[in-house]
Amino acid sequence: MVNYAVQPQVMPRLVGLSLYRLDINFRESAVIGIVGAGGIGATLNTAIDRYEYDSAGAILIIIIAIVLAVEYSSSHIRRWVQ
Repeated sequence: MVNYAVQPQVMPRLVGLSLYRLDINFRESAVIGIVGAGGIGATLNTAIDRYEYDSAGAILIIIIAIVLAVEYSSSHIRRWVQ
């Protein structure tokens, strides 16, 4: 009964919120890393501090590419679930 009544109503919302939270977590990890928590933000901060602007630019391009890929895949998955 749950598989036929509740799950079809809840799954699009659950998947959408989960993918949205994944996107938020990635963006926050980049920002928090800049202020000292580590991760890709720390790598970006180190590159900027060392005046390695080519490395910093590459890291920013990677962050933007990952965010765009997550946005595209989440919209595709949300359409597929509905």
